[in-house]
Amino acid sequence: MERSLELGNVTRVQEFVLLGLSTSPETREVLFAVFLTLYLLTLLENALIVFLVCSHTELHKPMYFFLGNLSCLEMCYVSVTMPSLLVGLWTGPCHVPFPACMTQLFFFIVLICTECTLLASMACDRYVAICRPLHYPLLMRPQVCLGLAGTSWLGGLLVSVVKTACIASLSYCGPNILNHFFCDVSPLLNLSCTHVALTELVDFLSAIVILWGSLLVAIASYAAIARALLLMPSAAARRKAFSTCASHLVVVGTFYSATLFIYARPSRVEAMDLNKVLSVIYTVATPLCNPVIYCLRNREVQAAFRGTLRGS
Repeated sequence: MERSLELGNVTRVQEFVLLGLSTSPETREVLFAVFLTLYLLTLLENALIVFLVCSHTELHKPMYFFLGNLSCLEMCYVSVTMPSLLVGLWTGPCHVPFPACMTQLFFFIVLICTECTLLASMACDRYVAICRPLHYPLLMRPQVCLGLAGTSWLGGLLVSVVKTACIASLSYCGPNILNHFFCDVSPLLNLSCTHVALTELVDFLSAIVILWGSLLVAIASYAAIARALLLMPSAAARRKAFSTCASHLVVVGTFYSATLFIYARPSRVEAMDLNKVLSVIYTVATPLCNPVIYCLRNREVQAAFRGTLRGS
């Protein structure tokens, strides 16, 4: 009761201050130019992939359908986190009103959860293509692909509603300094002046279901793929099959290594400088590299791109 009365007399935080990546003015100017270039390049690459997948019938296949979804997600992803990073690099610590911070957190959770399940769906697609090729047209028909993509987006939305509601319901009495470049779960939990055990439990359980669940699906898919590759009679067939899933394997490894380190544990994270570095990997580097890893080195995508250039 005394704790409740004490908190009731404390003014709630109305805004948060994001410290960003660097406090040195000289360093901020260089980083601003670098990250602005990376942001624009990421938007250009992913928009190109979406355009090619939509405008070329030869790319109307399950693999490219999921890649188009992933590119749409990556454009939204960087547009949620990068503006506050760029503002912080341009002006110094960025002041974010409480509702704006919760809004950014909501969309960030939607997108990161959706990406986890999309990557798992893409692993299943590669499993069916390599291990059950004769059944591929039936098992990965358009209705199934739409269902997998829709479930990924809807699942991310539902998880985000629950997690954001829990975090927004906490009391923040001060300080209001977030040692990050966007409003993320762990920095916000560190600032709460109320008991966060229930919120941490919800956060941990959602990490188990979404992060670990989708990772286990991907691992099971690639274990089956590896077994099928070992049973193939020729080295050429093994190389051709492996080349269709190697890029996805690289992205899955990079993405999950960073996200699991930060999110898949119940306690509040204290090593925020390390978290910021890891956050740059999956919020900036991964969306930038995915189009190159997945598509721009793909022969079908290259042919479609050349056809677009000739047509223009």
